[in-house]
Amino acid sequence: MILAAPLLLSAVPVLALAATTTGSGQPFASDAYRRLLARHVSPGVIDGISSTLVDYGALRADPDYPRALDDFAAADPTRMSRAERFAFWINAYNLMAIRTVVDRYPMRSIKDGGNLLFPIWKTRVATIAGAERTLDQVEHGILRPEFGDPRVHFAIVCASLSCPDLRAELYVAERLDVQLDDAARTFLANPSKGLVATEKGDGVRVSAILKWFADDFAGVGGVPAFLRANAPATVPRAALEPGAVTYLDYDWSLNDRARLTAGSR
Repeated sequence: MILAAPLLLSAVPVLALAATTTGSGQPFASDAYRRLLARHVSPGVIDGISSTLVDYGALRADPDYPRALDDFAAADPTRMSRAERFAFWINAYNLMAIRTVVDRYPMRSIKDGGNLLFPIWKTRVATIAGAERTLDQVEHGILRPEFGDPRVHFAIVCASLSCPDLRAELYVAERLDVQLDDAARTFLANPSKGLVATEKGDGVRVSAILKWFADDFAGVGGVPAFLRANAPATVPRAALEPGAVTYLDYDWSLNDRARLTAGSR
């Protein structure tokens, strides 16, 4: 895997401490993961949903894949600044989601890796910072409680078509605020999975992500205020009032580039 006047996300306090909280070691970097994203992530359209797609088959065979996993396994977030940690755990989550798929590939949906009793989100999938971790541990045990920034929901990608786009670049501390703003606004500008106005223009349908994690948006005025600050300017602001917001269905099928040539399935 939320009224005052509209708030700009730069007002969210999560990164306010980044300038004054510094780590004692070198900033984390994984050139191997950077190269993986650049090589194997690209845009495409499947079943009418515009997204970035991952070439999981090619990525699995890339020698940079085990190198990237080793980089994240050996990292020490305790020696990072707050912004460095935030970027690190976003990148770690996305790599973990990729590994979840690669270890079980081919598959139709990341959710197929688990079941009702043992969902994939609670399965240990990778060693990150010296410990085996689950996707739930990173999302709900680290990212949400430690950083308290709702924009994270547009940065972490659980390998599904309706997820936000997986960026073909790393999140980095020095540009994190700009990257998170861009991730949120890019997602909401995508009518196939982020936000679409009703035919009459009297309301909007938005991603179910904003319903599932509505409480996380309380610090920026709630979901409607967040939408007013970040939705495309072409969307009438009256369509973003609380009673006018409904939610889109979520497509959990895999964001797999191979589906373009094999046909959607």
